[in-house]
Amino acid sequence: MSADKRMTADEAVARLESGMTLGIGGWGSRRKPMALVRALLRSDVTDLTVVSYGGPDVGLLAAAGRIRRLVTAFVTLDSIPLEPHFRAARQRGGFELTELDEAMFMWGLTAAAHRLPFMPVRAGLGSDVMSVNPGLRTVVSPYEDGEEFVAVPALTLDAALVHLNRADAHGNAQYLGPDPYFDDLFCEAAREAYVSCERVVGTAEFAAAGGPQTLLVQRHCVNGVVEAPGGAHFTSCVPDYDRDEAFQAAYAEAAADPAAWAAFTGRFLSGDEDAYRAAVAGFSHQASDDTPEAAGRGGTQ
Repeated sequence: MSADKRMTADEAVARLESGMTLGIGGWGSRRKPMALVRALLRSDVTDLTVVSYGGPDVGLLAAAGRIRRLVTAFVTLDSIPLEPHFRAARQRGGFELTELDEAMFMWGLTAAAHRLPFMPVRAGLGSDVMSVNPGLRTVVSPYEDGEEFVAVPALTLDAALVHLNRADAHGNAQYLGPDPYFDDLFCEAAREAYVSCERVVGTAEFAAAGGPQTLLVQRHCVNGVVEAPGGAHFTSCVPDYDRDEAFQAAYAEAAADPAAWAAFTGRFLSGDEDAYRAAVAGFSHQASDDTPEAAGRGGTQ
């Protein structure tokens, strides 16, 4: 019988150590393991090499000074093109940056998943990615074509954090949205992987929600399962919920001013996950009361 791998977010983060290379799944401001990131912020883990198609996960860790080196293809909030804390950290030289083409990033994870030292790719040839990464090497095909490729080094991870729609207690995890992103590669490229999910279900329930292609992550590469309803907030986790655009806008606005950011962190990031949810509920109620429609209702009472 497979092991029961359920644990809390804090228990998962307690297994991480300073100085690790940490992969974070999702894409931009979509299906990020934010409950696990918030637990990481509550810990004293620091000096991280973060590997991510970056979004607010990178922004929050950068704002807290937890990143030593970032490996990424971009850092965006999607509807806000550039993550504001990432921008500020880069402007002040807050960490070392390794910037890769999106395909190079994917093949670096693939190499690590297959326990290969590198993968040959065409992406990056003839672009500035080679000049900004002088450590990159090229290889020549040993066959008659003699083609030159970029040798993308494996992005081997000490640990990975991902968020999916459903998981069972054993570590099998299912996505139900339109795009799987690369969460499976993050888990397979890592020595340890921790999966948060909207709901833990029985294994037999996977079939009712989607076909076998939705079973993105397999239990053999998962060390812990965290049930975290709303665990991707404020990013999207389709079809369970869309991005919280109002909250994201407030996050970005607060990032522009140190006093506003201190107030934001005090309100939303100073407690545990239950406190975060309660604060978000209060914010959502306030935001709904501030809409023109709500104002109109108030005027007719």
